[in-house]
Amino acid sequence: MSSGATGKSTFVVTSGLSGNAIITRLSGDLDASAVPAFREHMARIWALPVKPFLILDLREITFCDSLGMNELVVVLQRCEARGTRLLLGGVQGVMGRVLFITGLRHAFEVYADLDDALRQGSVIS
Repeated sequence: MSSGATGKSTFVVTSGLSGNAIITRLSGDLDASAVPAFREHMARIWALPVKPFLILDLREITFCDSLGMNELVVVLQRCEARGTRLLLGGVQGVMGRVLFITGLRHAFEVYADLDDALRQGSVIS
């Protein structure tokens, strides 16, 4: 696990609306210390009117532990319950390995290139 000078892992999450999708960008370490911030951010997303797509941009994830992976499964379940299609974009490197090792690669709709996920979500032409 990487950590900053304070000994805490770094994690940043931001979101924006684009057409019929909510795009949420995650960067840094998706680990036990990041999960509360990720949950809080997602609570704000769940409070918005339902959109057909939620795209998680994972290009900048540098580490993901079991609690971070569990939180992604929670997001998937919440999307299924809402009728929202969850797309994971930018899945390479760390996230590609974690999804493969955990056997969850096929549980998610995964795109190595974020632009492919965006096109699938009809966000760009």
